[in-house]
Amino acid sequence: MAGAVAQAIEDRSTLVVEAGTGVGKTFAYLVPVLLAGRRALVSTATKNLQDQLFYRDLPRLTESLGVPVSTALLKGRSSYLCPYRMERARTEASFADRMAIRALSRIETWAQSTVTGDLSELEGLDERSEVIPLVTSTRENCLGSECPKFAVCPVMKARREAMAAGVVVVNHHLFFADMALREGGVAELLPSVDVAVFDEAHQMVDIGVQFLGQTLATGQAIDLARDLVGAGLQQARGLAPWTELAARMELLAREVRLAAGGPRAHATGGGTGSTRRPWDQVEAEGLLPEALAALASHCAQLVETLEPLQEIGPDFTKLRGRADALRSLCVRFQGGAAEGQVRWVDLTTHQARLVESPLDIGGPLSVQREAVPRAWIFTSATLGDDAALTWFSEPAGLEDARKLRVDSPFDYEANSCVYVPPRFAAPADAHHAESVGRAAAHCAAALRGRTFVLTTTLRAMRSAADALQAELTKLGASLEILVQGTLPKRAMLERFARGGCVLVGSQSFWEGIDVPGDALQCVLIDKLPFPPPNDPLIEARVKRLQAQGRDAFNDCFVAEAAVSLKQGAGRLIRTVSDRGLLVICDSRLRTARYGGRLLAALPPMRQLDDGGQALDFLRTLALSHD
Repeated sequence: MAGAVAQAIEDRSTLVVEAGTGVGKTFAYLVPVLLAGRRALVSTATKNLQDQLFYRDLPRLTESLGVPVSTALLKGRSSYLCPYRMERARTEASFADRMAIRALSRIETWAQSTVTGDLSELEGLDERSEVIPLVTSTRENCLGSECPKFAVCPVMKARREAMAAGVVVVNHHLFFADMALREGGVAELLPSVDVAVFDEAHQMVDIGVQFLGQTLATGQAIDLARDLVGAGLQQARGLAPWTELAARMELLAREVRLAAGGPRAHATGGGTGSTRRPWDQVEAEGLLPEALAALASHCAQLVETLEPLQEIGPDFTKLRGRADALRSLCVRFQGGAAEGQVRWVDLTTHQARLVESPLDIGGPLSVQREAVPRAWIFTSATLGDDAALTWFSEPAGLEDARKLRVDSPFDYEANSCVYVPPRFAAPADAHHAESVGRAAAHCAAALRGRTFVLTTTLRAMRSAADALQAELTKLGASLEILVQGTLPKRAMLERFARGGCVLVGSQSFWEGIDVPGDALQCVLIDKLPFPPPNDPLIEARVKRLQAQGRDAFNDCFVAEAAVSLKQGAGRLIRTVSDRGLLVICDSRLRTARYGGRLLAALPPMRQLDDGGQALDFLRTLALSHD
């Protein structure tokens, strides 16, 4: 892999690499980058991976190789303290609880000594804290060079360091947000680098389509209302009815949220949980246009109110621009979608996001690749289940790139087994999740914990967890059950690693979880992770495949399931000495025509045919652990 990366750097060509667990793909691309002495941008999927690269991997390698290269870390605005907004937060904000007040005090104390202003330095700061939006900036509310704290702005400092560095570490969210808006750090950095590396590239398409389109979030209106009343009462008291204007904005944002949620949301006052709704379904209900029109009208009123107040200070210029931009978005989503774009609504308990995006990132990424000759490297442990890595390369517009698949060096056949129960409740059966929970209880009892249960939906997760608890009680096994959402993710994983636990998770637990050694020796997957057929993006991609005369089920649904299954199974064996059992509670792997393809996508584990064999294997692992 390192040789292929070095060649791509030399040729300024494009390389797509699927590197199995244990290959050491991080060093395999960093070593050639550092030895080449070329200016490089490295993009990862998450801020945690950014920190790992910048604070651990790059220092180790630069020291070992004796390469005098400067490095920089660049994140999005929401990761950095905004000194100006922090000063205003104490006087403007009304906090709902004492924890928020304590969090602000901690931030104020830390701000006096921090060098980077990166909020990740603050251990124990909840990412969901209501304080964070008050002490950070966004593209919309940042005052730029007109800010009184511009000279000490951590965002500007990070950008200056990035512009001067030989290797810059960013993340996919920042890369695509910057590409979409053509301002800020990455848009300036990209033309000057010789090498662009994208780790965890399998997440790029989903992240990219979110940023390369247009989004209207009711949270934008709430933020605007909050900043409006704060600036108005502090700097222009008496010049407009600020409190009433802000309250009206919040009310209209709520009306848009309810309209986007449909009749059920109106009946319940907000709806339940998180969901993605097709645009044609929302359109058919006919509730949204009126709500958007009312919000647009109020935004127009705000523009008129703020117009003569811009001379007071830059805050009011920014507020006017934000109100006008929100008005334009309201008007846009009252009309039809642009050609080649797909629309949908992302709905959560607290806000609605109206999204219009391209179906994939191929077009915009191709423009970037063609602009200036440079090396482009894309890598991940899961990019497809065929030699052409079609699942990733096609929507990313990388069909012309060189493809390389590097298998894991782990001895899966000796150290791991996979078991598909032949007689199990059908996936569509109402009691399937309960059967998964009972099966998990027997595995966990044999292993005395050290078990992950991965479900495809949150509803199945809760049902499986309840059945798991009941069955463990019957078996007399005293094990703690950790369920996603009951604790912060990091705390949950730390508790799991100490032993005597079963962890039940969905969605975010399918990837990015690294529990090496014998702390985790059994992974149960409830059913094949096919994408939901009513997902608007999936529906649009299916229509496009059908228009091309292709088999949409095979090229979309099975391909997506193969990659997700590989990601889930990848939680089991993390080091060369790990041992474990993978249980997939979906008999379609044995009976359906596509079952062989999905099994072939898994690591080459020994296949077991009998439940007794599976439990005996787990008991053997438990004895060896003792």
